[in-house]
Amino acid sequence: MEDQKISREPMKIYTKTGDKGDTSLFGGKRVSKANIRIEAYGTVDELLSYIGLVRDQEVNISKKEELKEIQDRLFTLGATLAADPDKPKLKKPDLHEEDIQLLETWIDKMEVQLQPLTHFVLPGGHQAVSFCHLSRVVCRRAERRVIEMMDHGDHVESILYRYLNRLSDYLFVLSRWMAKELNAEELKWIPRDH
Repeated sequence: MEDQKISREPMKIYTKTGDKGDTSLFGGKRVSKANIRIEAYGTVDELLSYIGLVRDQEVNISKKEELKEIQDRLFTLGATLAADPDKPKLKKPDLHEEDIQLLETWIDKMEVQLQPLTHFVLPGGHQAVSFCHLSRVVCRRAERRVIEMMDHGDHVESILYRYLNRLSDYLFVLSRWMAKELNAEELKWIPRDH
């Protein structure tokens, strides 16, 4: 059998098409770079980068595949947000209920290894744990941006914000699991009496 070669033209990094403050959605529609849809998938992109930082922490060697899977799902979520809402038949990857269930399974596996939560927890205790908390708060912001899209009248599939909601739970539990693995102090928030 002959080797089949796939010829692909290299992607050009700069196109200059956004130099006037607008950009294209998947499907071709031009919108302002300040559009809430762009803000939403831009925040998901930011989250993807933070998850990469968390994945690269030595303590997470056993979590590398989980975190890579999450990054893949976030890319899918971002592609959905980047799609032109006026073209619902565009072929794009989708999230599934099983993706949320997988997060819940991972949460449950970590939680059985942890002491029950009795206080709010302050971010910190170890740099790697702090990176995880940064990921968690960016995830919450991404969720808010997706909800904001919906509030502005954009159709948003509920699985998108439900996935982000569960992912923020996963990241919180992961931060506690990482603290345990690192023998880092879990910083409890004790409110002042006055």
